[in-house]
Amino acid sequence: MADKEATVYILDLGSSMADCHNGRIESDLDWSMRYVWDKISTTVAASRKTWNVAVVGVKTDETDNPLEGQEGGCEGYENISVLQELGPMTMRSLEALRHRVKPSNTQAGDCISAIVLAIEMIEKFTKKLKYNRKIILVTDGEAPIDSSDIEDISEQIRRCGIQLTVLGVDFDDAEFGFKEEDKSSIKGKNEKILRDLVEKCDGLYGTMAEAISELETPRVKSVKPYKTYEGLLTLGDPNIHQDAMSINVERYFKTHKATVPPASRVVIKTGSDGGPSGTGDEMQGVEPTPSFSAVKDARTYKISDPEAPGGKQDVDRDELAKGYEYGRTAVHISESDYNITKIETTKSFSIVGFIYQEKYEPFLNMGETCMTIAQKFNDAAALRLSSLIHSLHELESYAVARIVTKDGKEPALVLLAPHIEPDFECLYDVPLPFAEDVRSYPFPPLGKVITVQGNTITGNHRNLPSQELQDAMDDYVDAMDISSWEKDDEGNHTMEYAPVEDLFSPPLHRINQVVRHRATYPSQPVPPTPAILLKYANPPEDLVAKVKSDLEDLIDKASVKRVPLKAKGRKDKGDRPKPISGLDIDALLKQPENKRAKISPDKAISEFKQKVEFADDPADIEDAVKQMGVIVRDMVTKSFGDQDYDRAIEHIGVMRDTTIDYEYPDLFNSFMRDFKTRLLSGEMDGNRRELWWKIKYAKLGLIDSNASEHSKVTMEEAAEFLKK
Repeated sequence: MADKEATVYILDLGSSMADCHNGRIESDLDWSMRYVWDKISTTVAASRKTWNVAVVGVKTDETDNPLEGQEGGCEGYENISVLQELGPMTMRSLEALRHRVKPSNTQAGDCISAIVLAIEMIEKFTKKLKYNRKIILVTDGEAPIDSSDIEDISEQIRRCGIQLTVLGVDFDDAEFGFKEEDKSSIKGKNEKILRDLVEKCDGLYGTMAEAISELETPRVKSVKPYKTYEGLLTLGDPNIHQDAMSINVERYFKTHKATVPPASRVVIKTGSDGGPSGTGDEMQGVEPTPSFSAVKDARTYKISDPEAPGGKQDVDRDELAKGYEYGRTAVHISESDYNITKIETTKSFSIVGFIYQEKYEPFLNMGETCMTIAQKFNDAAALRLSSLIHSLHELESYAVARIVTKDGKEPALVLLAPHIEPDFECLYDVPLPFAEDVRSYPFPPLGKVITVQGNTITGNHRNLPSQELQDAMDDYVDAMDISSWEKDDEGNHTMEYAPVEDLFSPPLHRINQVVRHRATYPSQPVPPTPAILLKYANPPEDLVAKVKSDLEDLIDKASVKRVPLKAKGRKDKGDRPKPISGLDIDALLKQPENKRAKISPDKAISEFKQKVEFADDPADIEDAVKQMGVIVRDMVTKSFGDQDYDRAIEHIGVMRDTTIDYEYPDLFNSFMRDFKTRLLSGEMDGNRRELWWKIKYAKLGLIDSNASEHSKVTMEEAAEFLKK
């Protein structure tokens, strides 16, 4: 398939296209342009410079085409205008074209002459190069057509390899099931002429209603085969062992993830002359437009420096050392050490082992699938690879291979699986996980119980499912089977529900649809989500009803009970669970009052929680909050730079959560107001505003009425407190 395209759209812009027919509330031209705009905007979104588009208008008020007025007296090309020359399509071209496509005030103009003009444009542009050549004619057929040269024109279309598509407004189409009544004689005659032309040149003919109805169905994008590896597939080292296997192969993607199109970061230009407010190059991939400008990034690096203003100093990126995150610790690694640990690899594809198919677990498959075939036009390589494929198939085995797609790239392990068809053979491969990628979680067996003494119990036991429970679970799983739930033409459940080929990615196709619509109609609202994307969003009601009855039976057999939600509010010592031994653990662990009257700064959080928990009256809780506040303020005052900021934030968070749990939000709010005043006034040994920004980021502001019903602070007051 050629990667280059040349498509010419011929649009009927006659005055009759401004009318509405067959109960539609939009004009025939606007209705037809739904299809055309969708196709053109798809080309724009692809951003392929080799996909070229031209637009020719027929029945226009003016005449603007290269064939009109040529030497030799070419006639019949009046009222035909080239709205866009054949070339790459951009957003700017689409915007200019949108203003030129509108109904004219005339019905003069020949569609057949417009096809001849389109052929001339394609031949001149593509020359003898390999292109996919297409002409798409959109017309209502309400003007006379000159059919005297149909034979010659169809022969020229076949000779140039052009695919002609004719889409008519309300044209009769028996296959689609549409027939227009009371049509004019001119339109009926033109339909026969155009259908005859299409049949002579093996083109496509249809009614516009069918084309528009298919727009909501996502189009599966056919991509150019991408070669990921080309070289030798080896078994053993050919440089050492003479009998080592060596096959020239090529490796291609079989499946590849379709990603959601990214959003370009742009802002509205604010310059008085309509130009960008800043200077510099535009962002790559963002097309310059009159109203938008690219966003530019600026990044700075800072280190702690007590002598610098604010305790931070700007440094260049070249002065920083490379480090890697290990948990919450940054581990430094020098360039020399990094070069030692870096694996120096060379391009290779070698088999390192084999495994029986029955021994392989399918859940180990990771990533995208690729396919390996023999090198093109190499019969010896094809024979060798075929022998390997048939050997794996007959022995019911897979091969494990190590692949490095290019020099210096990290190696990967892949599983090679044989695939044989009558006229095609290949090896499919999927990436295998490393040991660090596999997490094993052991669970006790469902069919037996192993006691502490090592005995095995398989009969009746409280931890083993009964036969009734197993039967209920089997019925529940069988009820969810959708392999034959879809109804056939006779209403019987014999077909698969939600087959893979009918499933589409809603985010991917919905975003593409919205982007195309907004590019074509900037001021119109976003259209609703197509029904085909929501077809499988909810399961069938009859299937849900069937499954629900089996689920209720399973719940009854398994004695499933709802666990009540844990009530929030003030914690009461009487609510604490009593130990089985009957001992008063609190009395045993409770320390004398004089020993835990003061909270230690070294163990502030634990002692604060203990003091609040064993408080006998509100005065004890108030005293605990005051002591904690003194500790936090002292911690910030003595902090060297931002060394103790994280500890202070942790202490404040504990105070906030505890006062909410015990329903004393006013104590924390009083502390927080006082703490903010002291912090921002510089009372805590200098400028500590950076801590306030950290507090704002952690959202440790006042406790509002939404967080605690006992708070007198509104949500607006709490938000205003953090803003200042």
